Amino acid sequence: MGNNSHSNEFNYTYSKVKINTRYSGLINHETGKSYSIDEVQSYCKETNEPLVAQYDLEQPLNKGVLQGRPFNMWRYEELLPITDRRFVVTLGEGFTPLMKMKQLAQQYSLGSLLLKEEGVNPTGSFKARGLSMAVSKAYELGIDSFAIPTAGNAGSALSAYCAKAGLEANIYMPKLTPKMFQLDCSIMGANVCVIDGNISDCGVAMRRDNAEGKWWDVTTLKEPFRLEGKKTMGFEIAEQLNWKLPDVLIYPTGGGTGLIGIWKGFHELQKLGWIDEIPTRMVAVQTTGCDPIVRAFEEGRNFSVPYEDPDVTIANGLRVPHAFGHKLIMKTIYESDGYAVRVSDDQIRDALREFAGQEGIFLSPEGAAVWHAARHLKSTNRIKDGESVLLLNTGSGYKYAENLW
Repeated sequence: MGNNSHSNEFNYTYSKVKINTRYSGLINHETGKSYSIDEVQSYCKETNEPLVAQYDLEQPLNKGVLQGRPFNMWRYEELLPITDRRFVVTLGEGFTPLMKMKQLAQQYSLGSLLLKEEGVNPTGSFKARGLSMAVSKAYELGIDSFAIPTAGNAGSALSAYCAKAGLEANIYMPKLTPKMFQLDCSIMGANVCVIDGNISDCGVAMRRDNAEGKWWDVTTLKEPFRLEGKKTMGFEIAEQLNWKLPDVLIYPTGGGTGLIGIWKGFHELQKLGWIDEIPTRMVAVQTTGCDPIVRAFEEGRNFSVPYEDPDVTIANGLRVPHAFGHKLIMKTIYESDGYAVRVSDDQIRDALREFAGQEGIFLSPEGAAVWHAARHLKSTNRIKDGESVLLLNTGSGYKYAENLW
């Protein structure tokens, strides 16, 4: 399944400062309006839609370019937006283990059950990928101060990468966020503002304090480059599986950047000819007390409606009443012939215990939600006997001890 070892910038010497990236600019996914690589753009203010990075994928690129490169997310540099290596802010993120869950696969009659373990990333979650990329690209564009509303892990990651680069981080998080995350951000030197409400309320407070635009807003998909970090999960999954993709991929969906990013990554690899086909059905998982994407899917809509008064959940990252990229999430589900599934906190706890007891891995609540969704889809025959299933554990369960104790 490929080399799962971690490397960073210190044990591999690149010969050139300039990166031979294929990055060609940004595009509004709805209107098709494009922006050059020299324009500093966050999202389209006219349509209130995300902008998506584009690449020149017409010219051949041989997989051999990966040979000898460090096993981190920056190994795919031709398909990332950074042009100058001096601005890469890295802590060694990416190329996380892809592990076979043999006991549970046999128990549930699956061809294979794989876990992509994102909890071993810097700051303990997949958010390291997106924030490393967002901070690096903003740094390259001359930006030195950032702000983010967060349910926990994204704030930890932004704080760490800003600390690494000597930049300013302003973190807005709900009061109910486990104290570990508040400590994580504070100890990195970030300015932490605790809000009595959910992540949407944090966004409102942050935008109020940032009315003059003094900070670069790295809210999920309100800038284009977190998505480019997250898509490297898709690149790695393909490489670790010898360029053959799984039948089903199940993902915990709050803001949805990872779901969208993995799907984007698969398509870029297919355009380059690195993979032949994309058989994967993408599954979004939410909680019973905050499920706007599931409701949209059940009603056949290509957009979601903001969820009013979301319930408190042990899976903090899933308490997102309205994802800014909701149309891209729905597009990913429909294009892949996928599903959207809701789970309860009790089901999350049960799934967490089973996975730990059978496979020895302490999933995050979001990761446990994904495992219960897999069990549900198997029991309803939407996952067939013998199919390959890949689960994303987006963070370390240990950071949630306060929720689970």
